[in-house]
Amino acid sequence: MADIATMTWDVIVIGTGIGGGSVGRRLAEQGLSVLFLEKGPDLGDNVVPPVPPDTIDPDARVAGGAWPKTISARLDGKWCELDGMIGSVVGGTSSFYAATLERPERHDLDTAEHLPHPTGGWPVSYDEMRPWFDLAERYYQISGEADPLDPQAATLPAPPRALPQSDIDLMADLKRAGMHPYQTHMAARFVPGCEGCFGRRCTRRCKMDGRSAGVLPAIETGRAALLDRCSVSRIEADATGVTSLLCLREGKPITLSARHYVLAGGGLGSPSLMLRSKNEHWPEGLGNRNDLVGRNLMFHMSEIIAIWAGQNRDESAASRSISMRDLYFRNGARLGTVQSMGLTAGYGEILHAMHNRFDMSALRRVRPLRMGLRVPARIAAGMLGRAKLFVGVLEDLPYPTNRLIPDAQDEDRFVFHYDISDELRRRRAIFRKAMRAAFHPHRAMFMGTAPQLNFAHPCGTLRFGDDPATSVLDRDCKVHGLSNLYVTDSSFMPTSNGVNPSLTIAANALRVADQIAASMRPRLAAADSLG
Repeated sequence: MADIATMTWDVIVIGTGIGGGSVGRRLAEQGLSVLFLEKGPDLGDNVVPPVPPDTIDPDARVAGGAWPKTISARLDGKWCELDGMIGSVVGGTSSFYAATLERPERHDLDTAEHLPHPTGGWPVSYDEMRPWFDLAERYYQISGEADPLDPQAATLPAPPRALPQSDIDLMADLKRAGMHPYQTHMAARFVPGCEGCFGRRCTRRCKMDGRSAGVLPAIETGRAALLDRCSVSRIEADATGVTSLLCLREGKPITLSARHYVLAGGGLGSPSLMLRSKNEHWPEGLGNRNDLVGRNLMFHMSEIIAIWAGQNRDESAASRSISMRDLYFRNGARLGTVQSMGLTAGYGEILHAMHNRFDMSALRRVRPLRMGLRVPARIAAGMLGRAKLFVGVLEDLPYPTNRLIPDAQDEDRFVFHYDISDELRRRRAIFRKAMRAAFHPHRAMFMGTAPQLNFAHPCGTLRFGDDPATSVLDRDCKVHGLSNLYVTDSSFMPTSNGVNPSLTIAANALRVADQIAASMRPRLAAADSLG
């Protein structure tokens, strides 16, 4: 460890999720020396029990790969504590993700004309991003089928997967109803003995995540190293660039230095670290001269619907296999993707949905009636059988008042303010109506009435753009005003788009890696000539 701490690396990457793992691997493959820093442990391929959602002990959470503290949030003016499903482990949050990696639509990146308020849009076009979408799909071994609505559909590197008959039948029903379903794009290798690990850590490397597709291949090059359980306390910088990192590892302070630094700590972690790193040159925090760091926080909104596709089908054979984009953009409204969750709904899920509806009704104060819902829930479950659960991924849009608020007393505590906008509520109503119509004539029931934000998808808090007055990062995701600090996690995104952000994060990280490598080629060439 002493050698690692005393070296001057080409690049230090803070964070090992999709953004950190991807950028580090690409840099190492291009001949640069890379040091990965991860706050949490490297759990390897060991089987570790999942962290129960009500766990508050920091040590117990970290031992299972979760962020040490829960999140404090003021949602629509009410304070609450929540578990944002943030990973603190080699692989980051991607260790627990569902491995759904889909491209955004062309209009997501190329136009801002349909947005309800000015956002500055994406400074990099879809066509500029296309080579890195292709590369990210190869890195993560994406399997699935081409989207039939995409005029320039991706050619995926892995073949389509075998589907259960119930999914095949449901896709045929959707096509007959005028929809355009296709097999979901997933980062998964279905190796012998794999029982599926979507939504939890994979111990057989069948799920491609920041560790298996990023960190491990980088280390195999011989040009990358990893320090786990290493917490970056602050980034030291002068007026023009980062000079070093102050870290804490196993209770001991260490200082690390590199020629370039990549911040990939996540949509909440990265802005939090930048705001904590104040000095005389950056009194409001790194990159925060225009009070934009931590603002424009976005999530996706999840609309979960249960579908009963037929009495004679085995609905218990659930898989994350079906996606469709017929509702992605409708009549000027930015909506999103609809896809199967790989879960089924039975008595418990039906009762939960009935409770949600009752709690929103005029009878909610008559509590004995709520207990009586158990009987109709059992009757409904017996009549309908088990249903497949689908989720609609509704795009969120940026508002500067939705923002991260740093906790000055506790660097492990994330605090944010978020208000659901009126325009998001209107689009939600449109989306729910369209989802119900899309599955007609099958029986369908939404599994909730209240808006449900996906707290695993924070993004937008360090948005990139060409104008320093409206963005934190430039088009290469380098912090405005700092010559050697880049960001490659979800915080760079100006809009959240209508798909899971993972593939976009990976593609952008690879693009940034190539920009860094290009800037260092003269030094590498000089070193080769001396070697």
